Formats: sequence, structure tokens, C-alpha cells
Amino acid sequence: MKRTRLVALALVGVLGPLLVAGPAAAQSPGVTPTEIKIGNTNPYSGPASAYGTIGKVIAAYFKKVNDEGGINGRKIDFVTLDDGYSPPKTVEMVRRLVEQDQVAFVFQTLGTPTNSAIHKYLNQAKVPHLFVATGATKWGDPQHFPWTMGWQPTYQTEGHIYAQYVLKNVPNAKIGILYQNDDYGKDYVKGLKDALGDAAKKLIVLEQSYEVTDPTIDSQIVNLKNSGANVFYNVTIPKFAVQAIKKAHDIGWKPLHLLNNVSASVDVVLKPAGLEASKDLITALYLKDPTDPQWRNDAGMKDWLVFMQKYYPEGNTKDAFNVYGYTVAQGLVHVLKQCGKDLSRENVMRQAANIKDLALPLLLPGIKVNTSPTDFYPIEQEQLAKFDGERWALFGEIYDAGKK
Repeated sequence: MKRTRLVALALVGVLGPLLVAGPAAAQSPGVTPTEIKIGNTNPYSGPASAYGTIGKVIAAYFKKVNDEGGINGRKIDFVTLDDGYSPPKTVEMVRRLVEQDQVAFVFQTLGTPTNSAIHKYLNQAKVPHLFVATGATKWGDPQHFPWTMGWQPTYQTEGHIYAQYVLKNVPNAKIGILYQNDDYGKDYVKGLKDALGDAAKKLIVLEQSYEVTDPTIDSQIVNLKNSGANVFYNVTIPKFAVQAIKKAHDIGWKPLHLLNNVSASVDVVLKPAGLEASKDLITALYLKDPTDPQWRNDAGMKDWLVFMQKYYPEGNTKDAFNVYGYTVAQGLVHVLKQCGKDLSRENVMRQAANIKDLALPLLLPGIKVNTSPTDFYPIEQEQLAKFDGERWALFGEIYDAGKK
């Protein structure tokens, strides 16, 4: 009898902490009964610092959520670090977030080269790598990378849209391409070439690349003009987009100018480049443009302006990146609400892969967020727009890459 009692006591000693912990044992690091800790990296400095406002507006939105009681009783602790758009720095920062800060998951880490550097690490560690701030196609590969999910339409999808437009509207097209020499730039180029098909070799007359460390891209623009190109496919981040638009205008090159979505901010790119120089640019949009007067009385835009005034008053209300950050933060809140009380890493990914027809207030009308266990591309719709000297004017129908 005495021996049985000793064995029982020993078992209690071993199992006790697990029994007491109960449901909390199933939760991830970074999750307590009152808090969920979320990690992020953003280029608050360096060549891509124009995107820094995205991290700031996300932090502001989570402050709003916390002020309203949090999510299912938990407040969000958002830990965001500056990686300067440098892949080695991103690796260092993300390891710190996971191993030292013990975040539940990482969210909206920005940049294709930077996310590429942490892709395998986060999947091997089984840490959700959610709604990354890059449209590279590889973020939608649940078979090989089940812990990583994109957010915005892919760069290849966008490239397909531009290719279709050129094939329909430019009978004697000669395409010149400027692209960033990394996965981000190459993904955009692949999308264009895939959609051009066999015609790509004939239609593309020159490709020019640049490094993110280059001081200017002036020589590339001169080369593209001299190639005789009458279509300019401009795949650049904001710093170089400003230079490209301005230089093309200064040397009198007036091609059909296709500007990638990630540099389509009127206030951050087009105004510095010159509104006259930016006239007739074409891009693909999926969010409402805060400089477009057609949204002046839109309920979602009004709510966003009230939010900006209260929670991010120093933020630029004409900057489309602040619309983007606000919207993706709303997407994450939707996922966390779906998680209910189970904030295990597995359930966070399960709920992220189970979004059905989510219509967020600042997405263009008709565009919805959808995911499934086999579809890690949340937004697959875009619409073309032309810059009229003041705003992006939408035209044509919504292109839906999700419909085969």
C-alpha cells in the first residue's frame, strides 16, 4: 500500500505541471491568457524606407484593437524591428523574435529578398510566417512551405495583367524592362513573359537590371530609350521608381509606361517624380486610393481617416501604404478572431487557410479575401488604372487570377 502511494505521488510530480497547465499547454510561445505577442520586421531605414510607414500603421491599428478590448480577451503585443531591407539583418532580427522574444508568430515581414532569407528557418521551426509583405509567387506553396502565406496579389499575376493589356492594345509593341535583380524583380518579369508566351522573345527588345545598392538607374533608362522600346515595364521599389519616371520624362522618352503596384503611391512616388511626368502611367490596383475623390464619401475611407487622425496623426493620409497596412492588419484580426481560444501555432495557420469571401472596407469593390488549405494566395484580384495627372482612374473589369 505504501509503495503504491509513492508511485502515485511520483506520477503527480511528473504530470502535475501538465495537469495544472491544462489548455495553456496547447498554446504557443508568446500566448498568455491576456496577451498574444506578434513579431515583425520592416525597413524603417535603408533603400526601402518608404515602406516603413506600413509597420507604423499596423502598430497603430493594433493599439486601436487593444483599446477596444483586444481579441477574445487578449491584447496584442506587437514587436517590430528595423531590418533596413538587408537579408542578413532580417535573419538576425527574426531569430531574435522567435528565440528570445518568443513571439507566437511573425506577420507582415517586408520584402522578397528579406523574406527569402527566413523562409526555410521559419518553416523548419514551425512558426507561422503570415501575410508576408511581398507578392512573390513562392509564398503560396503549402505543400513545401506550410507555415508561410502571402497576402497581396502575386507579382506574376500582375505581370499577366500587363501582358494581356499590351497584347490587346499595342499592335507593334517593343517592350523594355527595368527590374530589381532579385527574386522580387525576376518574379514580375516571369509573369510578363509567361503571359506573352511565344511572343515574348520577339516583343521584348531590352532588359535592364539594377541592384538595390545602386545610387541611380539613369544609365538603364537611357539604354531602354535607345533600344526603341515603346512599352516600359517598370519593376522598381519606390526610390528607383521616382528616378525612373523622372529620368524618362527628362530625356523625352514617352512609352506606354507600366508601373508595378508596389510603387504606385501617388504621394510617395508620383508626386516626387512629378505629376506631369507621371501622367498616363498604368498600374494594377486592389485597394482604394486615398487620393481618389470617388472614395470621399465611402464609409470605409471615412473610418480609416478617423483612425489615422486618432492613432497615427503623423501618418500621411495620402499615402497608399497606410491603406495597405491598415487592411492587412484587419485581415490578421479576422484570423485571430476565428481562432477563438485556441491560439496554437497550428490553429493560427489552420484559420489563416480558412478565409471565405472576406470583404475588407478598403479593398476595391468586388475584391475579396479567400484562402484554403491548398490556396495560400489571399488576394487574387486586381483592376487596371491610369494616372490622369491627379489620381489613378480605374478602367476595365476586375481581373481574377483565382478563376481558372
